[in-house]
Amino acid sequence: MRIRVRRTGGFAGIERSAEVDTSGRPDAEGWHTLAATVVREGDGDVRGVPDGFSYEITVDGATIRCGDPRLTESQRALITRVLKEGA
Repeated sequence: MRIRVRRTGGFAGIERSAEVDTSGRPDAEGWHTLAATVVREGDGDVRGVPDGFSYEITVDGATIRCGDPRLTESQRALITRVLKEGA
């Protein structure tokens, strides 16, 4: 499974993206469970706030969009993990 996060916006407007390929990872099941939850939740509230971040989360070709500060717990967890490990 390929999971990609693209973050845009913020005060400086700097885009950041990262991708994780879960193939062969010992923790792949946890990634799959979290990603499936995020995809099942669907698009979030993308209105955001001034200078807030907007996100595109793509899981095996399925893309959802969401924005700070209205992220669900699972969206925030997946975004954090991908941006941390997919650098």
